[in-house]
Amino acid sequence: METLVEVKDLYKSYGDTRVLKNINLQLKKGAIVGLLGPNGSGKTTFIKTLTGILKNYTGEVRINGYKIGKDTKKNVSYLPDHEYFENHVQVKQAIAMFKDLYEDFDDEKCKNLLSKFKISETDKIKSMSKGTKEKLQLALVISRNAKLIILDEPIGGVDPASREVILDTVLENYNPEQTILIATHLISEVEKIFSEVILLKEGEIVLHDDVESIRMSTNKSINELFIDTFK
Repeated sequence: METLVEVKDLYKSYGDTRVLKNINLQLKKGAIVGLLGPNGSGKTTFIKTLTGILKNYTGEVRINGYKIGKDTKKNVSYLPDHEYFENHVQVKQAIAMFKDLYEDFDDEKCKNLLSKFKISETDKIKSMSKGTKEKLQLALVISRNAKLIILDEPIGGVDPASREVILDTVLENYNPEQTILIATHLISEVEKIFSEVILLKEGEIVLHDDVESIRMSTNKSINELFIDTFK
């Protein structure tokens, strides 16, 4: 499969604290990749590098052949682990924002997803539960035809039923020309959709392999392997 993300000797430190230590990896198109590691492992810094939020690092990062910058922003759709709309905003206003910001935004796809989630365009953010806010943001993010979709804790803090709906939605809307990178601590619930896994420990990749190979070689689930690696 064609390489979408290529990282060479990525290094980042904050003062004397080394956060990413010469990361090297390639992500192929069509993969659903779990980015896993305990707090402080470097996941957030790595994500911020891919999204272009973080610029002060050494090494080289390319997405779809382009170095991180204006040419990659249109290739990356990012769901952060926090809410990014003000409480007074209506759903239709959030949709309008995405339409204005992103040429690849699929308005019809988004409205179909919102209908599935039973979210009205006249609803306001302040009236929504945490789970509904997660669904709204997910609908907006995956309605872009971006090459790389990054989901940071997409089911964090929502009830089990909402988690299943969110994961099913990710799979149903999965485009084999895209790569989906998912950072999560809820590994036992999300690992069923992973095709590959990256384990980060203290800023270094300790494992990057496809899920089936991992399970066959270790006879463990990804969650079990994570516990054994980081306990």
